[in-house]
Amino acid sequence: MDYQLIGEILSVMMFFSIIGVLMLGYPVAFSLAGVSLFFAGVGYLFGAFDPSNLTSLAPRYVGVMLNEVLVAVPLFIFMGMMLERSGIAEKLLITMGRLFGTLRGGLGLSVIVVGALLAASTGIVGATVVTMGLLSLPAMMRAGYDPRLASGVICASGTLGQIIPPSTVLIFMGDMLSGINARVQMEMGNFAPTPVSVGDLFAGAFLPGMMLVGIYMLWMIFKAIKEPESCPALVVTDEERRNLGKDILTSLVPPLMLIFAVLGSILTGIATPTESASVGAVGAMLLAALRKKLTLTNLRQVMLATANTTTMIFIILLGASVFSLVFRMMGGEDLVNDFLNSLPGGKLGAIIFVMLLMFFLGFILDTFEIIFIVLPITAPVLLMMGVDPIWLGVMVAVNLQTSFLTPPFGFSLFYLRGVAPSSVSTRMIYEGVLPFVFLQLFAIGMLIAFPEIVTWLPNVLYGR
Repeated sequence: MDYQLIGEILSVMMFFSIIGVLMLGYPVAFSLAGVSLFFAGVGYLFGAFDPSNLTSLAPRYVGVMLNEVLVAVPLFIFMGMMLERSGIAEKLLITMGRLFGTLRGGLGLSVIVVGALLAASTGIVGATVVTMGLLSLPAMMRAGYDPRLASGVICASGTLGQIIPPSTVLIFMGDMLSGINARVQMEMGNFAPTPVSVGDLFAGAFLPGMMLVGIYMLWMIFKAIKEPESCPALVVTDEERRNLGKDILTSLVPPLMLIFAVLGSILTGIATPTESASVGAVGAMLLAALRKKLTLTNLRQVMLATANTTTMIFIILLGASVFSLVFRMMGGEDLVNDFLNSLPGGKLGAIIFVMLLMFFLGFILDTFEIIFIVLPITAPVLLMMGVDPIWLGVMVAVNLQTSFLTPPFGFSLFYLRGVAPSSVSTRMIYEGVLPFVFLQLFAIGMLIAFPEIVTWLPNVLYGR
């Protein structure tokens, strides 16, 4: 009996079974762990899996809990939640709307700029989309904007928190790629591999994030020139113009200072991501206090929301650990290795296949689900081929940013649908995001053609 072949067949069945169970709506963490343990049992019966391998799970879990880098996740989530509760996002949207709104398409440009600022100060997609949907969408509708264009701009700008640092997705990918890269390098005979840090990924993602902001703004300008009726100018009163300077000083400068303190300290190497996240959390509380929003009620709600979000992510991570262990021990990684190496086009062909796989999985799965399932399987093979781990991490982040926009399970679409008025139909929202999905695919093509967009800043800052 060919035990290796049986293990490979079971590993493939396990992969598709997990996707099927997730599509049925079962909880992610328990689906990952439960289905994996079931196939581990089947593999044991056929001699394709040694149950003693499961003993390595406990040290792995302890390692996750003791990982200082991952402490940055709840701190950044807390910072984002506190800024959202403090009303800073609301004030930013109003001020930027007055600043750009007198131009055709100006209100859309202000939404993109605020989306980028909120991404750099919160990193939470859901809170950003909901906030801008509540505040910007009614204003854009009153100004006469095409509901499709308004919906697309809000959803796409809200997803910038996926790629612009500090992003919780980048933190997890930095930690995962660090371990995978070290293992691959040691298997290749390099016992002193160059470490991959979260700071490297933050630096690598900065320029692609700004590139996406620029692409969105160019699209908005194109719509203003080509279809001016879809994005008319906003009427601003004389009193609002007189108070514009004061509003910019009070609503724009404080979050910019916080962004500079958080990102600047990471990129310059002054502080680790965890230390910087703690500064951001304290800074968000200070800004809330200045706006008299640091109440016990708000603090309790922010702490509960942070605990819920953090717990959900880490439970998924633990379930994914079971999956990756069982998949690897049953020979699934060797199967993936052989498959990717046999694709036409060599390294480029393997990269395109993995990117397409993640893109289509984004139609049915959440970002963290895709990262925790696909990245441990494919990243070792791609790194073995010579793919830069920083470039790979940023590519995955930009690719999975589209998962927030692609129907039927794009979470940004759900967030906006929950706060949009009945006059904006679900079909309008879906149609509105399609151009931005293509814009993101164009950005992915740019990163493939010009990898220096990702690697230049880490090279300059850290000499990678």
